[in-house]
Amino acid sequence: MVLAALKTVEPSAIPTARSTRVLAAPATAGVVIRPLTAEPVASLAAPHPLLRQIPQLLGPMVVAAPLLLAPLAIPTVPMEAAALRTDTAERRPITVGQDARADAPILPVEEEVHPRWSVRHLPHRRSLFSANQPLLLELAQPPLTAHAALQMATLFAVTGLKEVAALRMVSAVPLRHTVPAPGPSPAPVNPNPGSLATQAPSSQNPLIQAGVPAMHAGLLPNGKVVFLDKVENYTQVKLPNGRYAYSAEYDPNTRAVAPLAYKTNAFCSGGAFLADGRFVSIGGNAPLDFDPTVGNGFQAVRYLSRSASDASLNGQSWSEPGNQIASPRWYASVQTMPDGTLFVASGSKNGLDPTNPDNNNPTYEILNAVGITSGNNLPLEILNKNQPYYMYPFIHLLNNGQLFIQVAKSAEIFSVGTNAVVKALPDLPGDYRTYPNTGGSVLLPLSSANGYAPDIVICGGGAYQDITSPTDPSCGRIQPLSANPTWQMESMPEGRGMVEGTLLPDGTVIWVNGCNSGAQGFGVAKNPTLEVLIYDPTKAVGQRFTTGPTSGIARLYHSVALLLLDGTMMIAGSNPVEQPVLTPVPNRVPSEDFVTEFRVEIYTPAYLSGANANKRPTGMTLSSKSLKADGSTFTVKFTAPAGNKAAKVALYHGGFVTHSVHMNHRMIFLDTTGYAAGATSQTLTVKMPPNRNVAQPGPYVVYVTVDGVPAVGQFVSVA
Repeated sequence: MVLAALKTVEPSAIPTARSTRVLAAPATAGVVIRPLTAEPVASLAAPHPLLRQIPQLLGPMVVAAPLLLAPLAIPTVPMEAAALRTDTAERRPITVGQDARADAPILPVEEEVHPRWSVRHLPHRRSLFSANQPLLLELAQPPLTAHAALQMATLFAVTGLKEVAALRMVSAVPLRHTVPAPGPSPAPVNPNPGSLATQAPSSQNPLIQAGVPAMHAGLLPNGKVVFLDKVENYTQVKLPNGRYAYSAEYDPNTRAVAPLAYKTNAFCSGGAFLADGRFVSIGGNAPLDFDPTVGNGFQAVRYLSRSASDASLNGQSWSEPGNQIASPRWYASVQTMPDGTLFVASGSKNGLDPTNPDNNNPTYEILNAVGITSGNNLPLEILNKNQPYYMYPFIHLLNNGQLFIQVAKSAEIFSVGTNAVVKALPDLPGDYRTYPNTGGSVLLPLSSANGYAPDIVICGGGAYQDITSPTDPSCGRIQPLSANPTWQMESMPEGRGMVEGTLLPDGTVIWVNGCNSGAQGFGVAKNPTLEVLIYDPTKAVGQRFTTGPTSGIARLYHSVALLLLDGTMMIAGSNPVEQPVLTPVPNRVPSEDFVTEFRVEIYTPAYLSGANANKRPTGMTLSSKSLKADGSTFTVKFTAPAGNKAAKVALYHGGFVTHSVHMNHRMIFLDTTGYAAGATSQTLTVKMPPNRNVAQPGPYVVYVTVDGVPAVGQFVSVA
């Protein structure tokens, strides 16, 4: 939130040899120094030697002008900006040019650079940085005075912010000190790690695997998986018109693949399941000349209809009746609301440089329950302030009907009903968490035991969009509706970008895919992270991660993972090149070391491994498959293994999966009565969630687990 009027200080008030206009804010707990020029800021030497010198310069030395500081700025590795984060502040004499004052604060902070200073590099890439990226100074106490802020602006202006610097308030609430994110933590090998296996192609089509690159995916009500890709110059399947198909329906049981047609380019779209069960893809990108049958997808809405009972829908292509969203959106996130409407947020207007705000769409719009837009684009400040790292935000529906939104490092609770921020949450320590350095975000299982209180974990991320970018091993976990929401930090065994988490019916989370170096984009990732990580959210911090099996297949940009009806997990995709590459081409820039991947893997969790494979509950029947989220009940009957000790029922929604973002993914443990320990014939009375804040309308899967082993799930419709 930008507050109050800003006082303009005349250039003559700033003693520098450059023409600098500074906007000075009144006293506040935090300010942003933001270059107003369209040009990038100047390069400084890495690792920030100039900024290492600032504490000494602010001590006995007199900062006279750019001439004194210029020799320190040896341009080697570009460093466009730095954030100085503070814990406390003490006052020391400082002289800026001819204006000698004794009341400017020195900012003592984290000790990684200097005992009282810390510099946090604000990342960049070739075209993903501009003067709109803020330099954030956080000051706990005392409040930063306008005069001190002016001195800071002057200092930055003369040390590389080109012609113009600015100060503006960002919040009236004191900004929190950011605790450093933890580094990697070794994780023990899980004694029951499960297994990974590559699915063989069907005997009818031995040369076809996934059929198309798996950029987007969803588990359909018929138990099959839809893969949705962008326009390509090669896939494994063709349409009746002889063109390559860019979408496919994959049967994980038979490995049969059906090519599906669409009318508009679905490249990097968002999506969800509608309340009526249809799978919808929203937004996309421009057409490509080599396929004139596919049009502009920036404002497109695509529908796919499938049914658990009507097999005649199988294999039917996408429907595009022509309705469009209110504005172009590429890399938009979609969240289903309690009333079945769709909250569609973020996206690029044209797929061009996100450092130019004119290309960006930091707004949201509402689509009704059948995908028709209201026609209004409403600004969303958390997107606006985090440009250019604003695309594919993490969004989760909370049990009060409000939204948790996380962008880059920022998080908040947002009310769609009032179009207002309810609460700004602490920044998530560590690197960037959303595109182009996306990690993974999971809303942990909900239950009545704690009033369906949301608990969210976000893992992985990275520093900037380049193959050299380090990746973040840390995870932050937060209960956003608690009295004092804070991030509880833990970490994975290694840094991972593009890592994605998928819930299992027993409540654990499986993290797969990604890289240890690089980011999202074509040819900008290396060192694939191949190990399955098993996360038990019920254990104490530091004990939640164990390691599972290791894959032999790199899953980088444009990979997916999702749970199947039988309780195994499918892993597919990886297409980190602009157009498909089937054989690695070394020494290319961007890299073509990693090919377009069509192989499909199945992760079999421990609960179906070994002897557990013969302990499935069987014969599951439901009294109804049309359920309501109103506290009503239904019954489930099944046969359990002899000697069983416990049973649970989970309501599971896999959502729309793309770019390690699992939109609308959630699971609710339902209350049950009637379980008889040890009995083989079981009849449970199951209570539905109390309202649609907990389970928004749409298709779900009911899983019954007995002693942690799931029966084959069944699709239901929740209204």
